[in-house]
Formats: sequence, structure tokens, C-alpha cells
Amino acid sequence: MTEKEKMMAGMWYDANNNQELIEHRLKAQELLLKFNQTPLRDGKEIHALYKQLFNDDPEALTIMSPLTVDYGYNISFGKNVFVNASCYFMDGAKITIGDNVFIGPYCGFYTASHPLAYKYRNQGLEKASPITVGDNCWFGANVSVMPGVKIGNSCVMGAGSVVTKDVPDNCLVAGVPAKVIKVIDQDGELED
Repeated sequence: MTEKEKMMAGMWYDANNNQELIEHRLKAQELLLKFNQTPLRDGKEIHALYKQLFNDDPEALTIMSPLTVDYGYNISFGKNVFVNASCYFMDGAKITIGDNVFIGPYCGFYTASHPLAYKYRNQGLEKASPITVGDNCWFGANVSVMPGVKIGNSCVMGAGSVVTKDVPDNCLVAGVPAKVIKVIDQDGELED
């Protein structure tokens, strides 16, 4: 297996010394340089860059710059997604974002984990686990989502939270590590 195939299969792989993966990250960085310097008003160019970076041009996607990704091609966005400034998608594994998702500034989605024993870390090994976000979710500023986490539909992540475990539908979570604060009544009254 190639290192990329191992990465996509969720196995330990050499992320730091494999020339193919290095080239893929460099290509993403070149596209990000263009994206982060292109005004949002230039919609045609922005959509062309989405297509190059994500291999898709999702409906009603808005991303404020700067944006950081590792590869880009492992990220999929639903329709009507807003990503605020300075977000990072560490996409060694798939990161799937549902429809109508709002992501605050400085959020990070981290698919990679590293060996605890330094002799393996020093070899450049890592493992990537997918992150999935359902529809109608909101991420406050500075939320970090850890490898392998699945977030259900209609959830809210409080600002500064570190989401280390799966989140069921309709939950408000907050804290480090994030814990369920309450179940959201989607048919209830508007809250202050």
C-alpha cells in the first residue's frame, strides 16, 4: 500500500517524509495562497478555487480568509455552509460538513493523531480518523473537533469547546472536554 492509501484506510502512515503526500500538501498550500488573496466579491474566481481545492463547488458555500487545510480533497461541504476566518481543516481523513452549518472563527477540525511513543512520532507516523458534522450545526469561536468525532444534526458547540466524543442530535455542548449541557428543543420558543 502507498502511504496515501494507508492514510485513507485509517492506518499508521508516514505523513512527514512521503514525497507524494508532501506534494499534495504543497499543491493545497499554493491554492490556499491564491484563495486567501482573492476578494470574496470575485465569485467566479472563488468558485474556481473551491473546485480545485475541494474537487467540488458546493451550493452557497462561503469561506472567509484566511483558510488552512492540509489537502483539501478530503473535505466535503453541504449546501449553505459558512466558515468564518482563520479556520483549519486537518484533512488527513475525510471531513464531512452537512447542510446549513455555521462555523465560527478560529475553529479547527483535526483528523490526525500521533503515537504516544516518541520513537514512532519521530519517524513521522500519524493516523487519521474521519470527522462528520450533521446538518444545521453551529460552532462558536475557537472550537476544536478531535479525530473520529461524529456530531449529530442540529447541534451547537459552545465557544472554546474541545469536542473529543460523539455528540447526539439536538445537543448544546461546551467545555474542555466538551460535555452535553442540554438537549435543544427545536420546536420551543426563541431563547434570549
